[in-house]
Amino acid sequence: MGADVLLELVFHLPVNYPSCLPGISVHSEHLTRAQSVTVKEKLLKQAENLLSEPMVHELVLWIQQNLRHVLNQPETGSGSEKCTSATGMTVDDGLWLTLLHLDHMRAKTKYIKTIEKWASDLKLTGKLMFVGKIILILLQGDRSNIKEYLLLQKTSKVDVDSSGKKCKEKMISVLFETKVQTEHKRFLAFEVKEYSSLDALQKEFETAGLKKLFSEFVLGLVK
Repeated sequence: MGADVLLELVFHLPVNYPSCLPGISVHSEHLTRAQSVTVKEKLLKQAENLLSEPMVHELVLWIQQNLRHVLNQPETGSGSEKCTSATGMTVDDGLWLTLLHLDHMRAKTKYIKTIEKWASDLKLTGKLMFVGKIILILLQGDRSNIKEYLLLQKTSKVDVDSSGKKCKEKMISVLFETKVQTEHKRFLAFEVKEYSSLDALQKEFETAGLKKLFSEFVLGLVK
């Protein structure tokens, strides 16, 4: 490549691995989002040739040797989705809803822009919500994209610590996730909203058909 490219690969091994494909997430500050998706798709394609034998080490060696070739090829579209569902790994059809809680944001403006970019890149809708010291992220979209979002949230340097140094997010928790039900509102975009009171936030949840979610998970965050 002319320079070293640092790739962070995360392999999610299902119980029946290696009889079915692993889930693979690719992250790199040296690659665009589209390039990372291409690398992931090529790895999954290569993994199809290695089914029934342990493959993680083989895949790491393969991408080390073939990264330049992979990035120089024209994009082929999302073949990976087909092959993961073909192996019975994806039972995640349809929209999913996830509620996340963030402990704090020190570099708030930069952090918000990063979250908006990830949501846009991964075609996720929902809301980033602030009320008092409570920070919630409500995400709606394809479940694999939500998992990808969580990986980015946990592995990227999105905030700064008390000394102003860039740091990864260690204080995020998944409060709830479910398949979107008929009573749930479909969000058309991802937006950032500040609420003047807990009552205003509660009304937002009720309007979205998430009254139970609010009473079970959000009220408990109020100290």
